[in-house]
Amino acid sequence: MKTWGFFLVFFAAFSTAMGAHIRGGEITYKYLGAGTETGTSKYELTLKLYVDCRANSPGQLDNDITFTIFDRTISGSSPVLVNAPFSTQQIIEYDPNSNPCILNPPTDVCYRLRYYRATVTLKNNTQGYTIGFQRCCRIADIENVAGNSGITGATYSCEIPGTNSLATAPQNSSPIFNPNDAIAICAGTQFTFDFSATDPDGTDSLVYALCEAYIGGGTEPGDCYDCTSPAPASNPPFPRIGYRAGYSAGSPLGPNVTINSKTGFLSGIAPKNVGQYVLTACVSEYRSGKLINTHRKDIHIAVSNCKPLKALLAPDYTFCDDFNVTFENGQVNPDGSTYVWDYGDGSKPDTVTTALGTVQHVYADTGAYNVSLFITLANGQCADKATTIAKVYPGFYPGFIATGSCLFVPFRFTDTSKTKYGSVSNWSWDFGDETTLSDTSKLRNPTYRYNSLGQKTVSLTVGSNKGCLKTVTTVLEVKDKPALVLNFKDTLICSIDTLRLIANAPGSLNPKFAWTPLYNLINPTSPTPLVYPKTTTWYAVSMEDNGCAAVDSVRVRVVDQVTLSVSKDSTICLTDPVQIQAFGDGLKYVWSPAATLDNANISNPIATPTGNTVYTVVSSIGKCSKTESLAINTVPYPIANAGSDAIICFEDSTQLQGSFTGATFRWSPTNTLLNPATLDPIAFPLTTTDYILTVTDNIGCPKPVNDTVRIIVQQPVKAFAGNDTAIVVGQPLQLQATGGEFYLWAPSTGLNFTTISNPVAILSQNQTYSVRVSTLGDCFAYDTINVTVFKTNPDIFVPNAFTPGGSSNTVFRPKPVGIASFEFFRVYNRYGQLVFSTSEAGKGWDGKVGGVDQATNTYVWMVQGKDFTGKTIFKKGTMVLIR
Repeated sequence: MKTWGFFLVFFAAFSTAMGAHIRGGEITYKYLGAGTETGTSKYELTLKLYVDCRANSPGQLDNDITFTIFDRTISGSSPVLVNAPFSTQQIIEYDPNSNPCILNPPTDVCYRLRYYRATVTLKNNTQGYTIGFQRCCRIADIENVAGNSGITGATYSCEIPGTNSLATAPQNSSPIFNPNDAIAICAGTQFTFDFSATDPDGTDSLVYALCEAYIGGGTEPGDCYDCTSPAPASNPPFPRIGYRAGYSAGSPLGPNVTINSKTGFLSGIAPKNVGQYVLTACVSEYRSGKLINTHRKDIHIAVSNCKPLKALLAPDYTFCDDFNVTFENGQVNPDGSTYVWDYGDGSKPDTVTTALGTVQHVYADTGAYNVSLFITLANGQCADKATTIAKVYPGFYPGFIATGSCLFVPFRFTDTSKTKYGSVSNWSWDFGDETTLSDTSKLRNPTYRYNSLGQKTVSLTVGSNKGCLKTVTTVLEVKDKPALVLNFKDTLICSIDTLRLIANAPGSLNPKFAWTPLYNLINPTSPTPLVYPKTTTWYAVSMEDNGCAAVDSVRVRVVDQVTLSVSKDSTICLTDPVQIQAFGDGLKYVWSPAATLDNANISNPIATPTGNTVYTVVSSIGKCSKTESLAINTVPYPIANAGSDAIICFEDSTQLQGSFTGATFRWSPTNTLLNPATLDPIAFPLTTTDYILTVTDNIGCPKPVNDTVRIIVQQPVKAFAGNDTAIVVGQPLQLQATGGEFYLWAPSTGLNFTTISNPVAILSQNQTYSVRVSTLGDCFAYDTINVTVFKTNPDIFVPNAFTPGGSSNTVFRPKPVGIASFEFFRVYNRYGQLVFSTSEAGKGWDGKVGGVDQATNTYVWMVQGKDFTGKTIFKKGTMVLIR
């Protein structure tokens, strides 16, 4: 495996260096005269090898090559090898500046044409000689070659004829192709490539064709190093190249490109895919009417994404819809192209620069108009012209109808096409019969007999003598019997009635009907007879159409009178809906009064009476009818009133006020009610609760009625007067209470206001304040705040020791007095490491660092703040942590 892996790497590197650069080749021979020995001929052999212009390494440009000569007369003979040294080379490339009429001109149309020559003397024989040369490899990613073209080699060969075809055939030189190899071929556009040749002998006629390209040399990875240019070449016949789907030897550029057998010009619409394409042109030499030689030229043609200027129109256009017609060029031209349209009707020409030169023109009358298109580009340096005939004959309406439905019975097709101008002149039918290829007709109104059942798509292509041509289609069904449709198959009549039966035969050409029995039946051969049976009768109908028949039947049930009953009288609660019901064999029902019914014309409507109501129904069968009635009595619902919603404070109560009209009542839920058996119980819910009053009646409507009252419980008031604090004499203290909408402070000593949340206090001695906090619903709570007044200057007091984990003095915290802004408090150990820091007054150190208790020791502290006058107070000192 390691050895093979190395070989693959080597092969890839070799392919890059040595291969994927061959772009075509041709072997020619020139007759130089008789050889020095009797019965021999002397020839000059020339290999023209097309190499990619980018091939520059020595391994890609051979110094000499080897011709392999096969004697076709002696089977199995050893081939002769002839060395041919490199002679000369020329660069053949397309000049992008040579044609200003092509935008985005190709830059990859370039060949390094190398010549290798040798002289040989061959013995004249009957079958002649095949001369071959093989070389790896063609270029990579060729569009029309299957597989990896980069490791696909090429075989170039020629044939020297023998005397078997003609005595003078060996005295022949191969045709010489004209060297017009570097041209611009633009994707998806019209082009012409010159494969014409001249006969140096001047005696032979030439016929051109496209033929197979050969492979050889370098197709197998395991032999690539030794087979770059194998000598000898493999024996003929040489293997053929594999083409991708859509391409072949006869269509190497697709189906839209062909070669003229007389001129050798390859022309058509180039493929839309940009890239390289392999093709081989063969020219056959005929002398005195006999084929003496077929000469080959293998070349890669580049299809580029260039844009040539071209006026391209179809020979004629027919416009059969209206006088407003659309013209456009048949291919995309370079941007900036100017299109000039002459419509041939004497109107002013149109000049446009739209894509494809698309224009619309309205002709004033019918006729055949000579239309011309003139295209210019690059200030008139490039131009092209095309002409066509516009046949304007609007008012062409193709169509047809098909009648028939049965297998093996002829269908009739009738053309309904119309034309306003000229006449309908030709028809082409395709009947869509998948069992045969002969399901067509040129008649105007043909008939056709199908051989299989199922859906058939029928198309008619119809034309007029004015050139209009359109296709219309329809889908029909071929059945095993004709379609016979009855409007009903079971019905009911009264014995005094007459009934019309109805049968249809859609798709039949000439249906014939026969009804049986003849009992009380009028017109038995009509599709719509009248019947008046006095007893229930089955009537059968048979339909026949051109030997195709179908049978069906209908039952006519007969009654002497209408049977009818209705649902019982009932009592309902007023405004409730109720379904009323009529029973019987009636075919039609009419209820009254209709105003309180959802549908008065069915047997079981929904009634919503507004009071006591008697409903009457008339049921009928034809001329027979019967009437019945029923009564719906209504009683009112009981009345329940649970009272008005209320809002109460948390842990408060309220009295409900209910009333009712009815027999009994009850409240629910009852777990937060006192005296729930009364209409005015006391409610004491802890959360918002809906109380439902349910009323029932035993003399009127039996359905209970509910009403609800909602008692909304406000959340507990969370009164907060603020944290206890300390100030100095004369220091204003801003109080701040929270928890409600209304506030009342007491006592009023030292306060500027007592009814706001944030009064200012100025004190000379200690004071305790109480605040009442209430809500909009007058729910309230109290809280207090203690204010300590120091008769000193503002200061920050810090203890000198604390005992974490003890019973008192467990947190080391400063006590600010008269301080308006507390800035920081910091504690350091004896190593100068910060063990605690805060900027929030009232917080302190618990004697831990990272959750670990610190040992007994002395610590340094610093504290800073501003007093109420704005003066900064900074202090520092030591304290002892005691365990």
